[in-house]
Order: sequence, then structure tokens, then C-alpha cells
Amino acid sequence: MKKFFARDALLPSGWARDVTVSVGDDGNIAAVESSTDGERLRGPVLPGMANLHSHAFQRGMAGLAEVRGAPDDDFWTWRELMYRFVGRVTPEQAQAIALELYIEMLKHGYTAVAEFNYLNQPAQMLECHLAAAADAGIAMTALPSLYRWSGFGSQPLKPRQQRFDSDVCSIVDAMKRIARTADVRAGVAPHSLRAVDPAALRELVSALPPDAPIHIHVAEQTKEVEECRLALGQRPVEWLLSNFPIDERWCFVHATHMVEDETRALARSGAVAGLCPTTEGNLGDGVFPLLEYRAAGGRYGIGGDSHVSRDPAEELRLMEYVQRLVARKRNLVVGQSPAVGTTLWLEAAAGGAQAMGRAMGAIAPGKRADLVVLDTEQRGDAAVNTLIFGGTGGMVRDVMVAGRWVVEHGRHRLEEPAAQNFSQALKALVA
Repeated sequence: MKKFFARDALLPSGWARDVTVSVGDDGNIAAVESSTDGERLRGPVLPGMANLHSHAFQRGMAGLAEVRGAPDDDFWTWRELMYRFVGRVTPEQAQAIALELYIEMLKHGYTAVAEFNYLNQPAQMLECHLAAAADAGIAMTALPSLYRWSGFGSQPLKPRQQRFDSDVCSIVDAMKRIARTADVRAGVAPHSLRAVDPAALRELVSALPPDAPIHIHVAEQTKEVEECRLALGQRPVEWLLSNFPIDERWCFVHATHMVEDETRALARSGAVAGLCPTTEGNLGDGVFPLLEYRAAGGRYGIGGDSHVSRDPAEELRLMEYVQRLVARKRNLVVGQSPAVGTTLWLEAAAGGAQAMGRAMGAIAPGKRADLVVLDTEQRGDAAVNTLIFGGTGGMVRDVMVAGRWVVEHGRHRLEEPAAQNFSQALKALVA
């Protein structure tokens, strides 16, 4: 049993002072007590954050698509650039990109990632991401992605989409091959209603263990919503809620464009809304109705998606700011605590844990010992508010995953060789 003393720790009930966290050999928290025993942690302590939506290869594109390529540049024109980029990525390059990404995530306070992998060809792409996560020391929920069609109505895949091709049997087999360990969980990711027909989605869901996470892109774009309504007779969120027993193991990624009834129904379902504010902002997707969703009891978590940011603080800051811009008011996402930062971190950590299918996201007995130690003399609400809204950066000092320190004094043991391999991969890809 290892013991760690925190002068300030963010517990599920809020900030507590003089806390000792006991960690067992299994990497889980055995006890949280009011005492000063154990190794002293050098700053305020937060629970680790889950990054619930990752397409790791897109880290290699970050910053390369910010030049207007069409009069009406939008998600769909960005997607064409993505197709050209992904068409060149080898398994070795994908692994180099993923390792750099996962180290960056850890250094900012993410301790687990859900890899929504639709790079199905060649088949070893999934193993490359698992290897990168193991090297980095980040926990992974691996989500092999079913991708059957290029659009609603079972339109055949276009040549540039052939790398995504898969069927139900291959995805279920891929999930079964994933070696479950304390660091690895397995679920599935039907890509979207435009890429997966209703019959295939039913077949996939019926083949899963009852606790397997299910993640799906839904209602990210207004064009997608309209095409779904024409093809299936309902809007995407409405159709899924009407045709499947949506529950706590589902994660609806984006869900940006919902009407009021959908928002309330999704909140009541117990599913998690997977919000990716920096990507949604980068792609011009729209604004998720967060205030209405929370008021209805909705759960949410955050994801890096295209990885134009690898920082949970930035995701949470933008999440709050776009709500302020719409409402023209301040300090909107609050709960038990009137501090926005405290509320955002606790809620996103809990929702991310649920979407990952992991006992994490809280400093509490039975949860995974994922701790984020901040480098600041500020305490309690002021510390996490400054992390998210202070714009200072570099506030994450140490990061623990399952009782193991993977970042110490702001450094990861593999960051230099990983950065070098990442740079070499990018040079080859953008040459």
C-alpha cells in the first residue's frame, strides 16, 4: 500500500484539505482519509481526465488545414483534406503520431483515451495504437469502428474511403482480439448513421457483451441531420433513441444539432454526450445546447477528436465560453460549487469515465488511482479556475496513472525520442 498526502484534493464532494490517498498494488484507490500521512504531493490534486474521443492520426494534420481551399470552406472540404492525408499514413507513422499525441495528453492531465479507430486497413493499425498507449503509459478504451458506406442509403465507399472499410464480423473479431488488461478496455464505434446502415448497427449491438462501450458520431453537421431525416424519416438522435435501448454504455459524439425534445430525451437516456469543443470550433460545427442538456440531467465528457488541442483545460474553457457568447452572460456551468472550473472538471471527469467504461474520474475508494498534481501555490477553486481560465499553461506538474507516475516535474521519460520520431513521420507525410 502506497500513501500520498495532498494539502488540497478535489474529491467528488468538492475540495478537501489535508487528505491522504492510499493506493493498492492493483493501481486502485483503497482509501481517502483526512490525515497528513504519506508522500507529499507538491500541489493541488485533481482526478485524471478521460479523453473520450480520439482519432490519433489527425494529430499529424493539426495546423495544416487552416488555409481556405474553397469559397465555402466547411467540415466537408476539411474532410477531403483529411482523406488525402490519411491515404498516405503507414502503420509505423500512425504509431509515431499516436505516441507523441498520448504523451502530450498525459502532460496536460488526460490519463485515459478512447481511440475511435476507423483506420481499418491494414488491420495492424489498431495494434499500433495499443502499442503507443502502452509505451506512453496512458490507459486506453479501444474502439474499432464499423464503416460500411459513404452515405445514407448504403452508398458504396468511394476510393478514398477504402482504408475505412469493415463489416460487422471483422469489427467484432477485432474487439475480441484486444487483450484486456488493467490498462486496456474494448468497445466498438459504429462510425455514424451515414456510414452504418440500420441492419448492420442492430447486428453489431446484438453481438456485444452487455458492458461494452458503444460510441457513435451523431448530428455533428446540419447537412447530416437533413440527409438522415430524408433517408430514415427522423433526425439522427431522435432515430437512435427510437430504435435502440440507449443507456449508460452509449456515447453520442458531438450531438451538436438537436431540437429541444431530443436534448431532453438524450439527457434522460443516461448516455454520455461526447463534446469536442476545440475540434467543433475548428470545423465550424456549431454549439452544443449544454445549459439545456445539463438542466435535464444530461451527462457529458470531453474529447480531443482531431487534436488541434491536447489540453483538457482548453476544451473546458471553450465549452464554457461558447455558452457565454450565446447567452451573453458569465459563469454559466456551475453545480454544487459556484466555481465554474471545479464544476467543469468534476462533471467532465465523471462523464468521461462512464464513456470509457472505467472506474476512474474521481478521487474515491475503488476508483483508479489517476492523479493530476498542479504546479501552483493557489488552493481549491482558485487553482482549477486558473488552470482552465488563467491562460497560463504549464500548470500540470505530475501525473499518475493507476498508481504509476508517468509525468514527473512536467516531463515524460519518452518525450524526446517520441518527438523526434513524430517529426520524421510528418516530414515524410507532408513532403
